[in-house]
Formats: sequence, structure tokens, C-alpha cells
Amino acid sequence: MHILDIDRLSQDTGTLAASFAAAAPFPHIVIDDFLEMEACNALLAEFESPTENGGWGHYVHYNERKLGATQLDQMGPRTQEIIRALSEPNFLQWLEKVTGIGSLIPDPDLDGGGLHKIERGGFLNVHVDFLAHTTHRNWSRQLNLLLYLNRNWEDRYGGALELWDQNMAEKVRSVPPLFNRCVIFHTAPGSYHGHPTPLACPEEMSRRSLALYYFRDEGKPQRLRPTHYRARPDDPFWKHGLVAADRLALRAYSFLKRYAGLGDNTIQRILKRF
Repeated sequence: MHILDIDRLSQDTGTLAASFAAAAPFPHIVIDDFLEMEACNALLAEFESPTENGGWGHYVHYNERKLGATQLDQMGPRTQEIIRALSEPNFLQWLEKVTGIGSLIPDPDLDGGGLHKIERGGFLNVHVDFLAHTTHRNWSRQLNLLLYLNRNWEDRYGGALELWDQNMAEKVRSVPPLFNRCVIFHTAPGSYHGHPTPLACPEEMSRRSLALYYFRDEGKPQRLRPTHYRARPDDPFWKHGLVAADRLALRAYSFLKRYAGLGDNTIQRILKRF
């Protein structure tokens, strides 16, 4: 299976690098027709390969409502092949040229990444992602790669990726989650993003994506900086309070995961009760 035309992408490296560096509200690029069509079709065909009991974890708390599959061995064979291809040295070299960020490392644990599924009514409040790997303590997070897998997606369903300025004063850009569209952005303090409005897609549909994160080894332990959620400026006062309270619970979750060795399944059950 031909997964990625790296030669085609490399022809546009200069243009993409300039777009990435100049993008507002933080460095990012949007690339349509990212994978070869055969590969993207295979990824979608295998999307439900993880089972409810073995593969999908439920991220259910005040700031998000989604499902995620992070166990590579629970995914379909072509999905595994695609994830590995997006972790190979030639692809990492292309990422480094486009973003200007060197020494990138793919995450073998898919910590927080992998397959993401958000069903009708699901959402993801605006946030900055965790900035240090939970278990690889020397790793700082540098890039998000989001690949969307939604055919026939309509604007009225919602689910566009919102990019907000670093002060959370205004939404600067919305990116609809269209099939084979890839968004790559720099993960740093102030890179606020999410889709906080609950999905309004038909019951039989869901918002599907592949999320891969890339890190850099800083040679010394990084301060644990968990996902930082923020309410939108027009949200009511009580919502600001609940977002902040849930943020504290997530901080405790991150510390338990790093220092007590608790797994995602255990912590997800705790957060669901919260």
C-alpha cells in the first residue's frame, strides 16, 4: 500500500514552511489530500477495529466527551502501517524542514493520541495540550498532527477545529474536519484549540481522526504541564468555575499517571465519576 507521497510533499516544503511560520494565531498548516487515497480509505475502513472492551477508552469529564484508542496492537494492520510510516525518519525530516523544529521523536506510546472518535453531543473544550510526556520525563511536546477521516461532513454538524489567540480573547480560525485533511501545529504555551460546541451530526455519524504527537528529548526532566483547558470569553461565570475545577482534577490525573503508575483506564473511571 502506497501511504504517503513524500516527494510531492517535499516539492512544497518551502511554501509550507513559510505558511507554518507566518500562521496566526500560532504556527500551523492545513494540508488537504495528505495521504494517498488508498491509505486514507484503508484507515477509515479499519477505524472501528478497536473494540469497546479492548481498545476504546472513554474520556468523559467536564471538559471533554470523546473516545480514544491508543493501543497500537488493537488497531487494524493497515492503520498500524500508516502510523509507523508517519514515524519514519524520512517523514520526521520533512516535518523538521516544514516546522523548523529539529530532533523530533514520534511517541511509541501514543499517549493521548491514536484514534479519536466524538459522537453526537460530544465536544472538546478549548485547551493547550500537555507540554511534557507523562512517562518519558525528558521529552517536551513539540507538534500535533491531526488527520481527519470524515466523509460528507457538513458545516451544520459542527466539529470544526477552532484556533484561539494566546489570551483566549477571540477565535482566529476554524478548520472543518474534512476527509484526508491534515492539520499540523506547534504545541506550546498559548496554542489554544478545540471544538467546544457539542456535535450536531446525525446519530449514526461521528467525528473521526488520527492524532499523532511529536516530542524532543531535552536531556533533563521536564516539568509536568498537563492539558490546560480554558472557558471561552462569552461563557457564563459558572462555566469558567467548572472548567477550572475540572482542570485541577486533570492535574491530579497527570501526577498519578507519572508518579504512581496508574493506567488510563483506572483514571478515566475516576474522571467519569467526577
